[in-house]
Amino acid sequence: MDLLRGEQIAAAGLADWRKLAQGLHARYLVADFGTGVRFLAAVGKVGDTVGHHPKVAMGPGHVDLELVSDDAVYRADDGTEHVVEWVTQQDVDLARRISQLAADQGLAPDPAAVSEAELGLDTAAAATVAPVWAALLTGDADAQGRGTPGEEVRDATGRVPNLWFGDLEEGGSADARFHVEVYVAPETARSRIDAAVAAGGTVVDDSDGLTVIADQDGNRGVLCVDQSAVPTD
Repeated sequence: MDLLRGEQIAAAGLADWRKLAQGLHARYLVADFGTGVRFLAAVGKVGDTVGHHPKVAMGPGHVDLELVSDDAVYRADDGTEHVVEWVTQQDVDLARRISQLAADQGLAPDPAAVSEAELGLDTAAAATVAPVWAALLTGDADAQGRGTPGEEVRDATGRVPNLWFGDLEEGGSADARFHVEVYVAPETARSRIDAAVAAGGTVVDDSDGLTVIADQDGNRGVLCVDQSAVPTD
């Protein structure tokens, strides 16, 4: 199934969901553990009917869901097809059904609260170093390149954040090669940036939905918003 571009996701009008990194994310507020379990049981039944299910995490007062397809098709400019992890139409369709389930059970969505963290490593030798990180982070060589046409390391069980590799020219250097990528909902980005600055951080770059913030020691984090998937209406 073809992956969906940002504008297609935006056009779907999924009020409860936000596109972060590779997937669609939603948070629903629940009064207690039992309420969350009943909601997830209903979600499971719907997922069974279509053969697709969300990733799930439940904590005090909330249920977090992520929808992503592990068999999305990405076509490169040269026509080469890659099977990747990304949002497809089945995710959009299931998101709508889950939103209706939540509404039927009286659960309020909290889309501004969703977030996703990934790790980035700037290197000129991604193919060389990726096996080391796949082994260290996951213990599984197949984690290298899983769900991506690149060398990115992704744990199938979701135990650790994804690790992707940024370009660094051969022989080049970087003040801090490792950095954290934090994906947030568009309506949360400004307050998150302001809070980091108020705590002593410095904005060193702000462009194309990416805000690079350095702490007092020069360590950098990147706040990410997928602007392409934001509805324009």
